[in-house]
Amino acid sequence: MDDMLKDFVVEAMDLAVNVEEHLLRLERDPENKETLNAVFRSFHTIKGGAGFMGLPAMVTACHLTENLFDALRTGAAPVTPLSIEAALQASGFVADQLAELNDGAEPSSLPALPSDLEQLLNDAIAGKSSAPAKPAAAAAAPAPAPVAAAPVAVAAAPSADGLDWEGMYETVMPAGSYTRSAPAPVAVAAPVEAVAAAAAPAASAPPSAAEIAAVAAEVKAAPGARREVADKKDERAHAAPAKEESIRIDAVKLDALLEVAGESVQAANQAAVLLERLMQFKFEGQAQTLMSTLAETLERASRYSTELQRATLATRMQPVGRLFQKFPRLVRELAKDLGKEVDLNIEGAETEVDRVVVDSLYDPLVHMLRNALDHGVETPEERAAVGKPLRSFIQLKAWQEANSVMIVLQDDGKGMDPVKLRQIALRKGLISESAQLTADDCYQLVFLPGFSTKEVASSVSGRGVGMDVVKTAVEKNRGAIHIESELGKGTKFSIRLPIELSIVPTMLVSTSGAALALPMAVVQRVVELPEVFMEVGGAPVLKDQGRPLPVRSLADSLGYESCREKVGIVVSAPQPYILAVEAVDGTADLVIKPMTAITVEGITGTARSAEGELVLVVGLSFLMDGCRGSVRMAA
Repeated sequence: MDDMLKDFVVEAMDLAVNVEEHLLRLERDPENKETLNAVFRSFHTIKGGAGFMGLPAMVTACHLTENLFDALRTGAAPVTPLSIEAALQASGFVADQLAELNDGAEPSSLPALPSDLEQLLNDAIAGKSSAPAKPAAAAAAPAPAPVAAAPVAVAAAPSADGLDWEGMYETVMPAGSYTRSAPAPVAVAAPVEAVAAAAAPAASAPPSAAEIAAVAAEVKAAPGARREVADKKDERAHAAPAKEESIRIDAVKLDALLEVAGESVQAANQAAVLLERLMQFKFEGQAQTLMSTLAETLERASRYSTELQRATLATRMQPVGRLFQKFPRLVRELAKDLGKEVDLNIEGAETEVDRVVVDSLYDPLVHMLRNALDHGVETPEERAAVGKPLRSFIQLKAWQEANSVMIVLQDDGKGMDPVKLRQIALRKGLISESAQLTADDCYQLVFLPGFSTKEVASSVSGRGVGMDVVKTAVEKNRGAIHIESELGKGTKFSIRLPIELSIVPTMLVSTSGAALALPMAVVQRVVELPEVFMEVGGAPVLKDQGRPLPVRSLADSLGYESCREKVGIVVSAPQPYILAVEAVDGTADLVIKPMTAITVEGITGTARSAEGELVLVVGLSFLMDGCRGSVRMAA
């Protein structure tokens, strides 16, 4: 893909996603003129770029939808379910073509506009227009003469040299500021591909023929003249647009920069430790002066490397709204297929998180939304029978909490029955009869591969895949997921993720001779452990701030040799507990390297301490689950 096409695809994909969001908002508020205008502008912008890039099917879809919304925004037609459905399908078609281009497809290989979609758009335009002069694609401009299949928009009257000078002029002008003049009437109706090249309704009077001729001469004289013509047309147009204040950077280059920044911080920290050790020796004369200068230089280098790291991290942060905005249409269409009425409420879309986390959360959240719609919320008839509002409610919420980002997906559906979950797991052979499970343990069963509460698989769910993928994806990003549910009230999934992945604030501990790091996201405080513990049910318990908490050995949980553990760390988990370790060695921001060659239960990666010592990083999910790995209860 060449650079121009790549830039077009990136910008058009952003516009296409926003279009879907606007359309769903318009469905709820049909009188919102601002939303109507936003949809019109988006399709108009995509159409202009698609015509320049030689994408006739996309041009046609955008042009027909543009005609429809011109009628809607001018009041010539009301907003109806048919018009919304037609626009959504057109938006989906455009998004699919953009996705194919993004995956490397050649523009010439893209499929044509489906006839049923074309008919749907034409029906929406014809059926909702109060004026007879608004048929199909002719609402915006007269039909040009028929032409052979062309990769780009075709002018109504090309010049003698075969070039579309008027089209070039239109391309460089601001959207809506110019419409090409009407050609002489023709007897043969033009194909849709040619009609789609027509310009949007005029916002001002067209220039004279002499002016167009002058523009054509300048464009022909120099390849770079198009921009100069636009500048001469309107001197005010040179005001710097927002896009010129930013540049696109390849994600691979950005990741490499972040890794270098992290390593520079680590190197500065190690240099500071070495300097501290050197300062214990006595230096005199010139050596003392050099040591003082070295200390100042290293302090400055450490400060700059930290600032570089912080600035680089900021470039990788993206709002989760980029991810959330894809879901309203998914929920709408799936609810419609299932015969359910659902409102999706999104909060905290501005919360920022690492780009890698945003990209990797799409599939897990889709699985969770599909399960909430299929398993969780009830049909209107079922809700009416138990006295609930007919419309069910799903909330998708994000917020920042300390060094973590919390993402919560909650519904007001039927909830999960722990007893039923245990029976299903027994029937499928996933647990043994002797397994002693709490309600929380039963909820965790849904993450087992092959587990499903559906007796018959549907197109939505029931094949026993999905939720195990969710847990795997969350843990891959060093996160944790927790379930809360109440019968008849609904279910809540809580995902905790680090704000950024490469550098993590940790507490350094040691136990059984091993150096370990615990994510600070779950560390509440440090307490001293007694020689002898109280016991409840044969398990050690210690009172902390008036509440009894179970005590669990980190060494035993990781399979290390037992040792005398003198320090306890209160872990903030769904079921809080005290983690016993041999010693606490301080805190540090570590550059985490994922473990790819081997898998160790409870360990998510490795890092280097300021002293250069290898440190094993304990997984956040492992700690949140009470120092237990994935549910393994089968006999």
